[in-house]
Amino acid sequence: MRLRLVHGFTQTIRSWEPMEARLPRDWDVQAIELPDGLDFAATAQTLGMRGGAGTWVGYSMGGRLCLRLALDRPDVVERLVLLSASPGIEGANERQARRALDERRVQDLERDGVEKFIDHWLAQRLFETLPKEAAMADDRRRNTVHALAHQLRSLGSAAHESMWGALSRLEMPVLLVAGQWDRTYSEMAERAGAAIGANATVATIEKAGHALHLERPSEVAQVVTSWLESE
Repeated sequence: MRLRLVHGFTQTIRSWEPMEARLPRDWDVQAIELPDGLDFAATAQTLGMRGGAGTWVGYSMGGRLCLRLALDRPDVVERLVLLSASPGIEGANERQARRALDERRVQDLERDGVEKFIDHWLAQRLFETLPKEAAMADDRRRNTVHALAHQLRSLGSAAHESMWGALSRLEMPVLLVAGQWDRTYSEMAERAGAAIGANATVATIEKAGHALHLERPSEVAQVVTSWLESE
């Protein structure tokens, strides 16, 4: 089995290590570094060129990038696994509001630096169920102001058009996973699964929030492994 993993905002490829350690040893598993300086679609394309054909697994921002890749290059994405991932913001006004919020975040980042920004980011309600020892905050602080600012402006959920209307085009098997305590993304996974159709499977990780692969790596690895072995 060939898996390619794409991390979320503020994370690095090391954020996959807890889950990777629980996947079958004989699988070809690689976390792919995000290219720098490209727009959303070009970033997805570059990830595909770097990782090649296989099962693509993306968390949050990484999930949106994997979804874009699946829509643009279905020959590369043989199976798609989306963890706590959104197909994007549907309304133009909502996207504009999110762009303004992300720009304010960039200004805070440039003023305060990476360490304070990461502390503030992890203090969001979205991560209230993520134990401090699992947050990998020290690794996140290896980010640079430049890289995080670029991701907010060019790879954020408001940096691209909504992909909701394109979900029915996905013909490969798709697994959508969300945490039980992350109601917004759990409901989103159900809705996205219905939009994709018969080739979609929706799974819920009990006692997990948004960062489910860090909160419950064993359970997430088991769900992904069982699904892939059944395909």
